[in-house]
Amino acid sequence: MHTRLSAVRAAACVLAITAVAAPLGAQAKRPPTSVRKATLDRAKQPDVGPTPAVRVPTWTTATLSNGAQLIVSQKRDLPLVTVTISFVGGRYQFEDPSKLGVADFAAQMLSEGTATRTGDQLADAQQLLGTSIGVSIDGEVGTIGFTSLSSKLDAALDLVADMLVNSTFPAQALERRRAQTLVALTQARDQPNTISANVFAKVLYGDEHPYGRVMREQTVKSITRDDVVNFAHEYFRPGRAIITVAGDVDPAKVRASIERAFANWPAGGSRPAFDYPATPAPRAAAIYLVDKPKAAQSVFNFGVPGPSRYTPDYYALQVMNMILGGLFQSRLNHLIREEKGYSYGVGTRFNYGRGPGAFRAAGDIVTAKTDSALIDFMNELRGVQGSKPFTEDEIKQAKESLIQSLVRRFESTSATAGSISGLYVQDLPESFYKDYADKINAVTADDLLRVAKKYIDLEHLNMVIVGDRATIEEGVRKTGIAPIVVLDIEGKPVPANP
Repeated sequence: MHTRLSAVRAAACVLAITAVAAPLGAQAKRPPTSVRKATLDRAKQPDVGPTPAVRVPTWTTATLSNGAQLIVSQKRDLPLVTVTISFVGGRYQFEDPSKLGVADFAAQMLSEGTATRTGDQLADAQQLLGTSIGVSIDGEVGTIGFTSLSSKLDAALDLVADMLVNSTFPAQALERRRAQTLVALTQARDQPNTISANVFAKVLYGDEHPYGRVMREQTVKSITRDDVVNFAHEYFRPGRAIITVAGDVDPAKVRASIERAFANWPAGGSRPAFDYPATPAPRAAAIYLVDKPKAAQSVFNFGVPGPSRYTPDYYALQVMNMILGGLFQSRLNHLIREEKGYSYGVGTRFNYGRGPGAFRAAGDIVTAKTDSALIDFMNELRGVQGSKPFTEDEIKQAKESLIQSLVRRFESTSATAGSISGLYVQDLPESFYKDYADKINAVTADDLLRVAKKYIDLEHLNMVIVGDRATIEEGVRKTGIAPIVVLDIEGKPVPANP
């Protein structure tokens, strides 16, 4: 037997060698080929090609019999379809401050079972359809969505309708979800980034403003099943729903499918007014230091309450922010990461919303360089206010990045559905994407300087730093940038040592 196997292996080796050797031998007999002289000048950077034109898809709109708004956009390149049901308004508008977390539970428990299916059966049905139905409720919008083969659309719609209309919210599922949430909150108390984000929100907005509220253990423990059921029944209403369908569909046929699927979803619900209380009066600039003993990094979150999404300065702010901290090669990231090596990445952004979303400059800094990075952050923030004028190259790069990134908003059915529904959720003009490039290109250097001075208020800047106090406090104090206020991980003042 051993001899026979050896013979087979030997024959296989001969065949393998022959297969390799034949082409080599043939190559050796082939006449030499003349080598074309390269015409590429490697000492010169190639010219940039023309900017690709953004093709904004078209869509149709209609109102369903239950009051929901329907938007349909055809995208025929693949047999896929994405359905997104957006609910105008979110936690900030519908959640009781004493029951923070009820919105999350309502979203999670739509998948825990219906009158005809258990939670496991819902999960199995999604797997058989090759899809996954996601549900979430954020600060100002809620979403139910999925992507499926167009041939499976009707079956997937039936699942969503069953979840919306017939969910049973089983008590044991709530307790499981509650236990998971409490564990996550306990873990978050040891995560510097979460601590910093929560304290930053409280410092800027306080407990009375929805933007400053943070879910805590005590509110999660107080939530009952009735709270979840009542919230879900009040929130998931077609009167505030925008159903967006993008993909391989016919608008007339898909409307009939959706009308059929949601025939038992009772009409009702209205869109909220988005009335926010005033933000706290500005305070003098301060450094809010939160102790995280032995932390290897210090987490920065610097900022002030900013403008709403509807500010007329939106386009100028977009360009200015890209130069300051929005791009990878932005001023702030280039200095802190590339030149100094203090961080893996830092950046800035405006958290636009219906209310005064925050301007934020943030990043993780190696502990030993906390004071140095603090100085650099402030120098760059002052720089965009005039001490370091914007250059033509910076402005051109920022504008081109913003304009060319529009292509990604329509690269898939899910991206297309999200981009189109976003216009209607935020009450933006339908021509937004078509007008975007012209409005970005119209921004001038004077506009950039003006908005930097207006919206980055350094006299009232809130600087939250979470790190090893014993290591960083003295260096931070010596910078003289602002007085230090010591807070605990919930944003409460820490009494001075007697």
